[in-house]
Amino acid sequence: MVNYVIISTPENSYKTPMCLAIPACVEQLTAENHAIVNLGGIRKEISLALVEDIAPGDYVIVHVGFALQKLDQLEAKHTLAMFAEMSALYKDN
Repeated sequence: MVNYVIISTPENSYKTPMCLAIPACVEQLTAENHAIVNLGGIRKEISLALVEDIAPGDYVIVHVGFALQKLDQLEAKHTLAMFAEMSALYKDN
């Protein structure tokens, strides 16, 4: 499934593909610069090559198998709650 975003200007509006970077909780560190994260119940191994000082329990933004940045725990939980709310609205329609 491809997600799209509508971009509007005064002259035009168009639909373009959109990528999502998802907050994930680090469950365990594995090989050098790798970790197992939990993405909504799905466990996946990702690369930590782009971030520093990650420990189990930390939240990271994951995109295409790489942690892009470390997130504050409250910010991560807030973002995940918004995703859950959007998912519930989508299921209702």
